[in-house]
Amino acid sequence: MTIQLPDSRGTLRTYEPRTEPLAVTTGSAFTSRTVFSAAHVVADPYADVSPDSPAAVDWDATLAFRRHLWSHGLGVAEAMDTAQRGMGLDWAGAAELIRRSAAEAKAVGGLIACGVGTDQLTGPASLAEVRAAYEEQLALVESCGAQAILMASRALAAAADGPEDYLDVYGHLLRQSAEPVILHWLGPMFDPALEGYWGSPDLDAATEVFLQVIAAHPDKVDGIKVSLLDARREVDLRRRLPDGVRCYTGDDFHYPELIAGDEQGFSHALLGIFDPLGPLAAQAVRVLDTGDVSGFRSLLDPTVDLSRHLFQPPTRFYKTGVVLLAWLAGHQSHFAMVGGLQSARSLPHFARAYELADGLGLFPDPKLAEERMKNLLALYGVTR
Repeated sequence: MTIQLPDSRGTLRTYEPRTEPLAVTTGSAFTSRTVFSAAHVVADPYADVSPDSPAAVDWDATLAFRRHLWSHGLGVAEAMDTAQRGMGLDWAGAAELIRRSAAEAKAVGGLIACGVGTDQLTGPASLAEVRAAYEEQLALVESCGAQAILMASRALAAAADGPEDYLDVYGHLLRQSAEPVILHWLGPMFDPALEGYWGSPDLDAATEVFLQVIAAHPDKVDGIKVSLLDARREVDLRRRLPDGVRCYTGDDFHYPELIAGDEQGFSHALLGIFDPLGPLAAQAVRVLDTGDVSGFRSLLDPTVDLSRHLFQPPTRFYKTGVVLLAWLAGHQSHFAMVGGLQSARSLPHFARAYELADGLGLFPDPKLAEERMKNLLALYGVTR
C-alpha cells in the first residue's frame, strides 16, 4: 500500500508506509535522569465554540493520554505551553486541568509538575498584581500536591522596568514556596511576548539575572527548564548552577546530546517533543540508565529531524503537529484543537510530520495512521 503526500512545491509524491511499529516495552523507573513530558490537551470536538471561547476539553481523553505517559515511566509537565496555555487554554481551563491531572497522578503514582503563571491577568497589570496572580496559581498547584513550575509571564515582561523587578518578583515567590520549584525560561521563539525576559534582550545579561535569582534561593530551586534552542548556552548555564540545582533541557533541537551530557555534567529533561516520542524516549532513557550512551543516542538521535520539523518557525505552532501525531497514533478520535489551532500548519507540513513519525515507527497501528492521514488528505482535496 502507498499514499500520495503533498510537498512544499505543490506536487504529490508516493510514500510507502511501514507495516510494523517500533517495538517498545514499559519498564522500571528511570535511575539516571528525571524526565518530564509536557502534555497536550484534547479538545471536545462536539462543543459549539469559537476560537475566542473558553476551551472545551475532552477530559477523559486528556487524562487517558497522561496515563499513557505515566505508564512508560515519564513524568507529566502539566498546564505548560504544550497544553496551549495562553494559546486557547485560559487560566480557568488550566486550573481545572491541574486539579484533574494532579488527582490522577496521585491515583496512579505518577510524577507531575504543573505550570504556575499569571494568565488570569487579561490586560495591563502592575507588579503587585503580577505577584498576586503568581501567588494564586502557586497556591493552587501546591494545594493539589504537585510540584510547581514558575513559568515566564507575559504580564511581568510588560510591567517590569528592568532586572530589579524580576529579582523582586521571583525572590518574593521563592521565599513563600512550600517546596523547591522549577524555574522556566521560555524564549521568544516560543512566545514573542517574552522578548527581553529577565530585564534585557541581551541573552548574556539576562543569564546573569537568572543566575542571581537562583543563587539567592538555591534551597527553593529544584531546577531550571531552559527553552532557548541554544545548546551551547544551556551547557554553559548548567555548569554555573549551584550544587543540587538541576538543569531540565527544554531544547527540542539538541535534546539527545544535552541529556547524554559530557564529562562535566548532563541535563535532565522537560520536553514538548516527548509528547509524541513518549514510549521511544522512555526506552532510550532506560538504555542510558545502563551506561550505554551510544545506545541511547542511536535511539534518540534519529528523532531530531521530526522534532526540528514540528518546532520550525513559527515555533509556537508546534502544538499543532503534536496533536496531529496523537490523533494518527490513536490516542484521540479526532484532529480538532482548542482555539481552532489545527489550522496553524499547512498540509505539506502535516504530510512531512506523518512521514517522519511513521519512519520512526511511532504509530502503534500503522494502518490506522495511514487511513487517518488519507482522510485528512481527502478533506484537503487530495483524492489520489
